[in-house]
Amino acid sequence: MGQRLSGGRSCLDVPGRLLPQPPPPPPPVRRKLALLFAMLCVWLYMFLYSCAGSCAAAPGLLLLRSGSRAAHAPSALTVAPDGTPPRLSFRAPPATPLSVAKEAAEGAASQEEKNTDASDSPSPISSFFSGSGSKQLPQAIIIGVKKGGTRALLEFLRVHPDVRAVGAEPHFFDRSYDKGLAWYRDLMPRTLDGQITMEKTPSYFVTREAPARISAMSRDTKLIVVVRDPVTRAISDYTQTLSKRPDIPTFENLTFRNRTTGLIDTSWSAIQIGLYAKHLEHWLLHFPLRQMLFVSGERLIRDPAGELGRVQDFLGLKRIITDKHFYFNKTKGFPCLKKAEGSSKPHCLGKTKGRAHPEIDPEVVRRLRDFYRPFNLKFYQMTGHDFGWD
Repeated sequence: MGQRLSGGRSCLDVPGRLLPQPPPPPPPVRRKLALLFAMLCVWLYMFLYSCAGSCAAAPGLLLLRSGSRAAHAPSALTVAPDGTPPRLSFRAPPATPLSVAKEAAEGAASQEEKNTDASDSPSPISSFFSGSGSKQLPQAIIIGVKKGGTRALLEFLRVHPDVRAVGAEPHFFDRSYDKGLAWYRDLMPRTLDGQITMEKTPSYFVTREAPARISAMSRDTKLIVVVRDPVTRAISDYTQTLSKRPDIPTFENLTFRNRTTGLIDTSWSAIQIGLYAKHLEHWLLHFPLRQMLFVSGERLIRDPAGELGRVQDFLGLKRIITDKHFYFNKTKGFPCLKKAEGSSKPHCLGKTKGRAHPEIDPEVVRRLRDFYRPFNLKFYQMTGHDFGWD
């Protein structure tokens, strides 16, 4: 105890080189690079997080007129004997060469719609955020009608930060119902709290089974129908088909079962889709009228901000989409977005939209207007809204 080693050194006096030495400080360059890398990671995280709620499929351009597949069941019209606006009952006509041509033409139109939708798939940035939010079944669906303006309405709505929508038409309630709701939900984009999930498939409106199927999913689903003058809609429908099948019969030949007697062929889907009152009857068996909004395709062209205001109110959204979002494209003949979602430049949908209509015999147009008039009036009464087609 207390004894000192020779030379007068304490037993605790160990040379400094034998003790653990602290690591030398990193060179200034390495320290700066490490700090820069950390800042870059933080900036990237904040950027991706801020985009998570709003980076949806880049819509490209907005154009009125879109749609999906034609009506499923061909049918023939019966008129009430007392001359009142008829109840609409249908029977399938026998197959004829003309009916076969119609089916082939409608198949071509359906294929074009698939190709059009494929270009509207989610952007790479949107796909990157697949881990943000959660997938929900849609709270609102644009159910129709084909060639009414459904594509334009959907793309306009996707500008709203609280709307997330599928670009392509899912066709779940008409073609893929057997795949189940889990499959359907997986098609939906991820949403954050407060955002609405939407989809649009115009063929739902004319599919007999769709109302009951959507009601079984949720009776609170909000339904949007974009309607248009049925005569103009039928010509637009034919124009789309003609672009894919130039060899199809003329519009006049397809319109009539018998040109001499003037009997309209309601088995042709281009005619049948425009019988809005008939189709609406099926929906009102499963949904109250207050859960349905009817958008005018004509006003969607003339006053897109006005119609979008009604839609935003119906969906319970703040009115963010206004006049400042649109400009009128004189070449196309309809409004486009000044800044589409995911882009800083103005755009309109591609050349498959806004085709010039062929010349139609004015007498055929007159007969079609006379044919649709009682059904239009009934539709006005059912919806409480006069669309001014007569």
